[in-house]
Amino acid sequence: MSRIGKKIIELPAKVSVKVGADGAVNVEGPKGKLSWTLPGGIACKVEGTTITVARSNEDRQTRALHGLSRALINNMINGVSNGYVKDLEIQGVGFKAAVKGKVLNLNLGYSHDINQPIPEGLKVTVTDNTKIKVEGIDRQVVGQFAAEVRNYYPPEPYKGKGVRYVGEKIIRKEGKTVQ
Repeated sequence: MSRIGKKIIELPAKVSVKVGADGAVNVEGPKGKLSWTLPGGIACKVEGTTITVARSNEDRQTRALHGLSRALINNMINGVSNGYVKDLEIQGVGFKAAVKGKVLNLNLGYSHDINQPIPEGLKVTVTDNTKIKVEGIDRQVVGQFAAEVRNYYPPEPYKGKGVRYVGEKIIRKEGKTVQ
């Protein structure tokens, strides 16, 4: 049995969930709207302020999708009520970032600037030229954008330069020594 799939989802106030006959789940809250379609073999019931996710059979694929479906619906509900935030920081001499319209401009020591387009529905703010805050209601889009920005210059172990998540620990290595 899926331990996550059996958990009941509590609906916060001001959040409404509608499940269509074809498995379309629409979640609406104070921060916006999200929609997703349930995979085959998974059903969702809204009863008052609780939501339960159930599966129709015990196939391996259906069992795997049971917990996933419950987690995705829960993430949608948390997104439209609270939102998701990822904080990044840039370390390195001369490394900086700026938001120019719908583009995040990164100067990471390469011979050219890196222009990362900001997806629809995300809010990106830069403070002190080195702190990047990514906010949005879709957890997957927020995490993917932050991972793409970090991937341009991951933190290196010798000097610690690069783009990292706030609070991320980098295991430092000792450089070469003269004998």
